[in-house]
Amino acid sequence: MLNALEVVTTVVVGVMVGVEFSVAFIMNRILNALPDDSAQLGHAHGGRMLGAVMPFWYIGSLGLVVVWAVAGWHHHRTGLVVTAGALLILSVIMSVLLLVPINNRNKTWTADNRPEDWKEQLARWGRFHYVRVAVIIAAFALLVAAPGGAGS
Repeated sequence: MLNALEVVTTVVVGVMVGVEFSVAFIMNRILNALPDDSAQLGHAHGGRMLGAVMPFWYIGSLGLVVVWAVAGWHHHRTGLVVTAGALLILSVIMSVLLLVPINNRNKTWTADNRPEDWKEQLARWGRFHYVRVAVIIAAFALLVAAPGGAGS
């Protein structure tokens, strides 16, 4: 049963990392290459769409990691799972304090009401997002390294 939990957790976190990596290194570059109105509207739409899903994904991933850590507490390498959980907590805190406020403003902007510094705000969001992606990649790598201790 623990092995199934390890696999499910690793896959869920891994897919989340893939989505966030794609946003950082693919989608944002595509959107930023569009003309201003289209770029801003694309970012706003993405913010609305992913902003509705990602809180559940982040909290769900963290919940799975917590269950894994508790269920495998007596197993070797549980420290890796706990550290991954701590990194996911950090990513949630970063999201709430740094990224969500910008995203909440961005998702309401239109060509008629966006502030003059909208590009700077999106660039700031992008920089924070790069750091968050690095944090969740580290958490994912720890989860990938953690299985195998169950039989030890």
